[in-house]
Amino acid sequence: MGVLLDTRHEMEHRPWGSFEILSDTGADHKVKRITVLPGKRLSLQYHSRRREHWVVVAGEALVTVGEEVVRLGPGQSVDIPQGAPHRVENVGEEPLVFIEVQMGDYFGEDDIVRLEDDYGRV
Repeated sequence: MGVLLDTRHEMEHRPWGSFEILSDTGADHKVKRITVLPGKRLSLQYHSRRREHWVVVAGEALVTVGEEVVRLGPGQSVDIPQGAPHRVENVGEEPLVFIEVQMGDYFGEDDIVRLEDDYGRV
């Protein structure tokens, strides 16, 4: 007898695009699928209680981690250390889609400290 999984994920919309939570059942991690619209970017931010690993699924990303800026395409990834200022920007003409794996001891949206934001949320 197989296990029936709940595959419904609630989409949360933001000014830059949207995200859906793929996994939030573990005490030590959380997984999101994030979509960034062309020409949009997330705030420059950091987290006190988690680190992140991003894997680009589709589109072109310009990723800032601390002082380093890298361009990523499908299949490429980047690690975001806990406490490191970071941001992602969609520099392509199609939606940017990436998987974010958060690891730490707390994953609430209130662990986002915005340093710069295009949408007045600092």
